Order: sequence, then structure tokens, then C-alpha cells
Amino acid sequence: MDSDKATMQRKVRDTLAKYQGDDYIDGWAELWDKNDNLPWDKGIPNPALEDALTQQRATLGGPIATDAQGATYRKKALVPGCGRGVDVLLLASFGYDAYGLEYSDAALKICESEAAQNGDKYPVRDSGIGRGKIAFVQGDFFKNDWLESLQLPLNCFDLIYDYTFFCALNPTMRPNWALRHTQLLAPSPCGNLICLEFPRHKDPTQQGPPWGVSSEAYMEHLSHPGEQIPYDAQGRCKMDPLREPSEHGLERVAYFQPARTHEGGKDSNGVVQDRVSVWRHR
Repeated sequence: MDSDKATMQRKVRDTLAKYQGDDYIDGWAELWDKNDNLPWDKGIPNPALEDALTQQRATLGGPIATDAQGATYRKKALVPGCGRGVDVLLLASFGYDAYGLEYSDAALKICESEAAQNGDKYPVRDSGIGRGKIAFVQGDFFKNDWLESLQLPLNCFDLIYDYTFFCALNPTMRPNWALRHTQLLAPSPCGNLICLEFPRHKDPTQQGPPWGVSSEAYMEHLSHPGEQIPYDAQGRCKMDPLREPSEHGLERVAYFQPARTHEGGKDSNGVVQDRVSVWRHR
């Protein structure tokens, strides 16, 4: 590992270690307030998201939908822990009304600067659909105040994109992470949660963030939101093949290895280790 990157990761871990439980967001705010470059901030969207939006349209649908009265509307997309907001800009270029959520005021300023300076680097993908609106909002993913500030209800997001958010949370927070997605995601079939599973090749016994993840962890938590999921001594999620999914859980409707991803999602031989999974309400 590059020494500068290792030093930065230690700084991130040391900062977050000071904030336990629900105070985790204050640790991230401190990092943003110091204007530290987080070690996995690439400054551009992961190409796996772009490819999914283009190639998985049969599963995801397009950015325009029709309501029960026959009126068309733009779908709403959410990126929790959106960083500098590049994924929000990409989703808007595809036609979604895209919302980026960050807790730190400093992070929000970086998002707004990114949109002002580089927003034109994301051309409209379909002139007939046009660009969706962009909104960056400050708030805690697990609370409702930011939704209220936007005058949005629960279960209103037609697309949620989770990339470096799941792996940024202490594993003890995963039950609530899964439960919260069920509260924000729109009903099936319109609501799709896209998880870019990263870093699957990191030893789960090593400290994070990013914490090592597995496809089994996504499956167990999203199938049983809010429930405690057992892990073994090596940090691996235990799966019980006889256990029925919760009636309130999400169902995986697509799962694949992306052809492209950031370099951090590949092993030492250049083989892609990331996976993309898509989830809906049952």
C-alpha cells in the first residue's frame, strides 16, 4: 500500500475512533472540516454506476415514470454519504432528480463547488429527457430532519446508490443501515437500491474504514433489516440457508461483476473484485 495512503487511512481511523455510536457523523464532519482528502475519493464517479444505468435499464427502468393518474414525473435518486457529489452529477445527467446527502457543512460546500466547476463535464445523456435537478442537503442518513427540510416523505426515492457508504460505517451499524434503506426506498417495482459492493477483497478482520465487506453481508442485512446478523471470529457474515427472509426485507433482483470499476476494486492481478447488486421491496 502506498505510504501516503496508509497514513491517511490511519488518520481517518484515529479520528473516527473518538466518536462512538450515533456520534459517528461528528467524526466524518471533523475530517471534512479539516479539508482532508479521504483515501478513496477518486474525484470521478465509479464507471460501474454509469455502466449499470446504461446496461441494466431493463431492470432499473428509465428516469421518467408515470403515476396512477397517467402523469409523467422524474424519478428521485439519492446518494447517501455523497462525498464531493460526483455521483449526484452523473445521475442528474441521466435525467434523475438527484439528491446528495452529507452531514458536514464543509462537505456540502465542496459538493456545490464541484457542481459549479465541473457540472458541465456530465453531458445530458438523452436530450428528450433532459437533465434532472441537483440538490445537496445536510443531514444524518438515519434521521428525518433532512427529508422534512426537502418536504419529502419516507419511501420516496426511486433509486438509491450505495457505494462507499456501507463500508464506511462501523459493522455494528449495519442492521440500522439496512432498515433505513427500507424506509427511504420507494415501493417495488419503481424503487431500486444499487449497491456497489466494495471492498470485497479486504480482510474483514482489518480495521476500517473502509471495512471489508462480502456479498453475503449485503444479502443477510438487506434480507433481515434491523436484525442482528452473526459474524464469525474472522469477521465473516454467517449465512443460514434455511432462514426465511423478513417480510419487510429487500429482495435482490440483480447481481453481477462489473466490467469496469475504480482501481481500488481490483486485486493485485487487475481482476475486478467489486460486485453490483440491485434490491427492491418484496
